[in-house]
Amino acid sequence: MRVERSNSHIDIMPREKEDMDGESSAQNPALPSETRSSTAPTPQKSFMGRIYHPLGFTKAYNFGLFVVFAGALMGFTLARLPFLDIDGVFCSNSAGSSPASSATRHAAPGECFYYSAAGSLERIGIIIHLATVLPAAFLACFQFVPAIRRRTAAHRANGYVVLLLSTVGAASAFPVARRAFGGTLATQTGVGFLGIAFLASLALAYANIRRRQIEQHRAWMLRAWFYAGSIVTARLIMFLAAYVVTAVGGYYMPEPCAKVASLVGGRDAMLARYPECAAFYSGTNPDQHALVAASMTLGRPESVGAAIDLSFGAAMWLALALHAVGIEIYPRPRGCGKNLTSGSSNRAWRTPGRPG
Repeated sequence: MRVERSNSHIDIMPREKEDMDGESSAQNPALPSETRSSTAPTPQKSFMGRIYHPLGFTKAYNFGLFVVFAGALMGFTLARLPFLDIDGVFCSNSAGSSPASSATRHAAPGECFYYSAAGSLERIGIIIHLATVLPAAFLACFQFVPAIRRRTAAHRANGYVVLLLSTVGAASAFPVARRAFGGTLATQTGVGFLGIAFLASLALAYANIRRRQIEQHRAWMLRAWFYAGSIVTARLIMFLAAYVVTAVGGYYMPEPCAKVASLVGGRDAMLARYPECAAFYSGTNPDQHALVAASMTLGRPESVGAAIDLSFGAAMWLALALHAVGIEIYPRPRGCGKNLTSGSSNRAWRTPGRPG
């Protein structure tokens, strides 16, 4: 027996009790992990873990989603970077290739009838749009990498650049919508709705980060770029729909005779194929339209353009619906805004998480 003397009393503890407690602590596997951490082996990282952990991802499925969505956006952006050369690539003469294959590497047939006119609103709009949206989309992909987000200064600086380029790029799309892909009402309303939704999401994301609402900021930025990414999905649906229209047959698209003439060539060939354009050539109706068969396999560039123009409006709205629903079921980590400092918290909303 051990006797411990204190200032006011004597504590008596059986030595056997001490020995029993010490022994049970060493043998009990249910004790806290810190008591056994020094001897426990360190688990080896998987092959995928070695890839996504340095980027800041903690879960494989989050990294997989990033690769799919951000990878698709970046791939589309990199493939479109040559379009910054409007006359040399975007509106280049693609002689020697089929009209259908040329439409995937250049502007759609007939589009550059408007974009090649010097000083036209459409040409100015498409130049500004491509010069701002493509760099913005490329830089935005890095904003969703966790390792970069933790570098606050770099994340903030890149974010302001993306915000500025995105705003200008979205605004410049509005004057182009009147002529883009036939300029149908479905196309104009689709482009308008996408632009407004994109700009509104960016504004809400900016407002939330100014109030240090980190979770809401991230949610609205994800929405903004999911909406913007619908243009990639729209292109896929557009080409699929164009080939479906071709297979079904019997679809026609009214196109301006001036636009069709830029694809067909001489007056005789034009009138032989589209006699209704005689009023255009005589000057009695400069806005005369021709009814063009929509087909990707007919071998005529104006028919390929008609099939694409006919399909784009529907493809745009379907892609928007898919992306608008998809972003609402996209998994978001909880509590990503808990790393606020006390100084930042003082500037936050009184009810955190409510804005937006």
